[in-house]
Amino acid sequence: MAETQEKKQRLHLVFGGELTTLTSVEFRDLSKLDIVGIFPDYETALTAWKSKAQMTVDNAHMRYFIVHMHRMLDPEND
Repeated sequence: MAETQEKKQRLHLVFGGELTTLTSVEFRDLSKLDIVGIFPDYETALTAWKSKAQMTVDNAHMRYFIVHMHRMLDPEND
């Protein structure tokens, strides 16, 4: 019987909001940040990011980001 190796969990946060200018990463209103969710790996986070980014393509000031939470939680074992 073959053993299946589980994929290592590497948490990623996807969030976005409207920026004050196109040249900075300062949000217009922090109370209106869109927290999309926390995902177990980069691939699923990227899928969620693409979906949200596509839905807001008409607003140039709206930006979504992927935060590599696993790097903050355990920086020595990235």
